[in-house]
Amino acid sequence: MEDRAPSRVPLASAGGRWLIAATALGSGIAFLDGTVVNVALPSIRRELGGGLSAQQWVVDGYLLTLSALLLLGGALGDRFGRRRVFVIGLVAFAVTSFGCGVAPSPLVLVIARAAQGIAGALLVPGSLALIDEAIEPGDRGRAVGMWAGFSGVSTAIGPFIGGWLVDAVSWRLVFFINLPLAAIAVAIAVWRLRERTALRSNSLDLVGAALVTVGLAGVIYALIEAPSSSHGAGVVAAAIVGGVCLVAFLVVETRRAAPMLPLSVFRSRQFSGANLTTLAVYAALGGAMFLLALQLQESLHY
Repeated sequence: MEDRAPSRVPLASAGGRWLIAATALGSGIAFLDGTVVNVALPSIRRELGGGLSAQQWVVDGYLLTLSALLLLGGALGDRFGRRRVFVIGLVAFAVTSFGCGVAPSPLVLVIARAAQGIAGALLVPGSLALIDEAIEPGDRGRAVGMWAGFSGVSTAIGPFIGGWLVDAVSWRLVFFINLPLAAIAVAIAVWRLRERTALRSNSLDLVGAALVTVGLAGVIYALIEAPSSSHGAGVVAAAIVGGVCLVAFLVVETRRAAPMLPLSVFRSRQFSGANLTTLAVYAALGGAMFLLALQLQESLHY
């Protein structure tokens, strides 16, 4: 085990400012890609082909792997070093963004988007964990607020940036813009941030990660493909497999000594209430942003 425990820094220091810049930029591009693609979907369909199902998977392929692997991404940072995993996630995000930008078909684009979500799962929990371990306790609330504010701005401006890039150049630039942003964040993280976490030797909950990923993938596949009568048996099988895996995930997590998701945290009314509220808000926003962009462009021809 490596023993690294540098002193924490105040938010107003140079180290604190560089930390906020790197983490907000890193998580910001991950959040940005959750919304920037919506307005590019009609252009993607016109160039690459594919119907509504393909357009849904371009969005959901990214969100699926990102959400399913967030917990594992945080655990990897705890074990191998948060700055190290954060930087790896940034580099992987840039590479997969390039893959999205050069995709020749809807299938390749969906695969690249899923890979992009995996990279994002290394970024988002790592960015917040870096703030938690490096900023002085008295400044931590403001630091998290700044991180959340900058990340929220990137989510909100995603549709505007996406629309401008699609009109001005091409939908492919929606993905290529991540490359310079990721490069800046990597440079700051490598040259200005220090690894502070003592590396841990506890085992990773790979079984839990596999179950929740397969479970979510199965359920989401069934929901997206259900309107297509040509996939009836496959949809039913996916729904059953996904449901069984999600139930098994809950059972496994109750029996592991170091679970990826300690279910005991849901005993807190504040924690459960905040998560249910977040689920409701982002479910509404996600559905509205996807359908509104298609309605405005394909039905109203804006």
